[in-house]
This record gives sequence, C-alpha cells and structure tokens, in this order.
Amino acid sequence: MKNTVVVGAQFGDEGKAKITDLLACNADFIIRYQGGCNAGHTVVADNKKYKFHLVPSGILYENKTCFIGAGVVIYPESFKSEIDELIKTGLTKERFEKSLKISPLANITMPYHIDLDGAGEDNLGKNKIGTTKKGIGPTYTDKYARVGLRVEDLFNEEALLSKLDVILPLKNKTLEKVYGLKPYPKEEILTKLKEYKELFAPYVCFDWQDILREAKKNKTILFEGAQGVLLDIDYGTYPYVTSSNPIAGGAGVGAGVGPLAIQEAIGVFKAYITRVGEGPFITELTDDIGDKIQTIGAEFGVTTGRKRRCGWFDGVIAKYSCLVGGISSVALTKLDVFDTFEEIKLCTAYKNKKTGEITELYPTNVFEHYDYEPVYKTFKGWKTDISKIKKYEDLPENAKVYLKFLEEYLETKISIISVGPDREQTIFV
Repeated sequence: MKNTVVVGAQFGDEGKAKITDLLACNADFIIRYQGGCNAGHTVVADNKKYKFHLVPSGILYENKTCFIGAGVVIYPESFKSEIDELIKTGLTKERFEKSLKISPLANITMPYHIDLDGAGEDNLGKNKIGTTKKGIGPTYTDKYARVGLRVEDLFNEEALLSKLDVILPLKNKTLEKVYGLKPYPKEEILTKLKEYKELFAPYVCFDWQDILREAKKNKTILFEGAQGVLLDIDYGTYPYVTSSNPIAGGAGVGAGVGPLAIQEAIGVFKAYITRVGEGPFITELTDDIGDKIQTIGAEFGVTTGRKRRCGWFDGVIAKYSCLVGGISSVALTKLDVFDTFEEIKLCTAYKNKKTGEITELYPTNVFEHYDYEPVYKTFKGWKTDISKIKKYEDLPENAKVYLKFLEEYLETKISIISVGPDREQTIFV
C-alpha cells in the first residue's frame, strides 16, 4: 500500500471512517491531520459499532501507531469521553496508552471557546453558519491570532502562566463586554489545565520528530481527515465551512510530514450527497425521495444527531472536489441505498434560472448557488439487494452502467465500492 490520504469529497459524512478502517489494516501509521471533535465517524466491525470524533479509527487494530497531528484541535472533555466510550465497547486502556500519540503542537479547545462559539452563532441570527458549537472555530481563530494554548504548554508551568496572563483578560473582556457572559477566574482555568495535563500525559508525544522521521523512512502512512472538500476553509462553500483544510493538501501540513510523503489520495463520495447545517444545496431533495434516502441511509449526524439534508449525486461538485482535493481515485459508499429505486439521477451540470445558461464549472461564490438548478441524467435502478456482493462483475448491469458513467464523467477511477456499513460489505475494484 502507498502512503494514502483519505479525503471526504463532499460535505463530510461520506463514510470516510469505514474506508480509513479498511485501509488501516495495511498501514503502520495512521495520522489524523485536521479538524476537531465536531466531526463524527462510525465504523462497524464484527457486528459492533464504534464512534470516533478525535481518535483515528486505526486504533481498532493492534500494533498500529495512531497519531493526532498538530493540525487538530482537541477539546479535552470530548477526548476523555470518547476514550471512555470506546473502552466500554471492548478496547482496553492499555491499547490506547500503547498506540495513541498526540502531537504536543496541537491546540486545545478551552471552555471559553465553547461559550464564544455558541454566542457567536446565536448572534448571527438568520445568517447562522450551522456550527456544532463545539468551540472549533474560536480555537482555530486563537491559533492563527497566536493566542492559542498548545498541549505542550501544559507541561511548562512558567510558559503556561505567562500565556494565560495575556489570553484570559482578552477572552474575559470579549465574554463580558460583547456577549454579556460570565468571565472565567484564573484559578478556575488553572484547575482545568491541571486536569488536562493529567489527561494527556499518557499520550503526548514529545519525541514526535523522531517518530515521524522513522515513519517516512520505513512505514506505510495513512492520513485521516475530517469533514469534506466542500467544507474546506479555502475551497468550500464559504462562509458555510469548517475552520481547517480537509483537502489532501492539508494532510502534509497538519501531520507534519510535508506533501511529498503523500502518494495517493482517495476521495470518498456517497452515491448521493448530504450535508448538515446551513448553506446552499443545489441537488437537495425536500420531497418523498429525499425522505426515502434519509431513512434508508440512516442519515443522522454522529456528533449532533441532526438529520442530514439529502440530494442526488452532484457531479459538478464531484469534479471540483477531484481537482482541488487532489483526488487520485474514488471510494463510493452507500450504493446499496438505491437497491429499491426505480430510477436514479445524477447532476451533470447547473442551469442558471435567470439566464438559462448551462455550466459544468463549479461556481465558487456561494451566493450564486441560489440562482442555479440541477441538470440531471437519469439511470434505471437495479431493484435487487447488492449488500452481499463481493466482486464488481457480480453487480447488476444497471449498477455497472451507473458506475461506468460516473468514472468516465469524473475522469477518475473508482477503486472501492461500499455496499453496506460492515467491513465485509466492500468491493475492491
């Protein structure tokens, strides 16, 4: 296996965790490179469900090194809760302490970040972004404003106190004067930080430079991102985006290994498309078909439980994702959701409702999206259960017609097809 980055190629929630889990079997080193606990991934293995938010899903395999990189922001309470829940499912504390490493350069989401996120979102009113209110945006804001707290700061009391003397008055002023919220006494924050130090101590990896050098020389690396290309801070549906770079280009930065370490980028697409939160959605289905996809596909957010908005596969978005996402092959998930459909549609272009102009180029100005409607190509359904099929040649002919068109349209090979949530329900092409 090559050093591979798994990229969400739509709005997130494409089934990246299953693909990462499958590939992790053949990797030595699994690195989560961006995002925070606002992301949620579910892996089904041996009839058990494992839910991940920050921990790389490669932790399900023994003798793998799982690394949370510098590009990730960590909310300690969420991290602790995730580990506790995974231990309840059968993983051992020893497994985590042996296999899980955290970069000391990763930034910490503090309690005031949670407050600011919620207040800021509420303040936007009808223009709200749809944030999960997990403090991710404010944490990244502080990181780039150079007033963030890193994991390594917890282990240097002098540096920590010095930073707090700058950061806390600033945050308290914003909480009180801008949002009318309660400030945080320094002693309360110091108590929290001591708890965080104890929490992270078994995992923080101060020799990360040696470990990454060794990994680049002798190991197979799998890079795991969160969210998707259309939520990328630079290339997504701005401002309805996340605060980091889920694209393949973000992996080298967030992991700390540089771009030349990446040899392949697998873009994960659903056979349809979903999104959670606000923002335009050109192929969105608000009718019975959308409800049917939502029900069969069990489209609820892992982190929030929110119902996902559903629509037909958007090829314009997919082509754009392949370009800016650096995608070299496609993993298509949830093809089995269409098993009972008479027909399936795929958007191949957008039509401007005002001018009638047809375009296959993705419009990057999100406010222009409301001017467009989808142009569809319709395919016949296969009306049969494909969830137990193991080989591409055994798929129904109508399914192969759909897949062949998609591959030619995207000019990108389809390498993996998922026909169910379990590891075994996968076709390698």
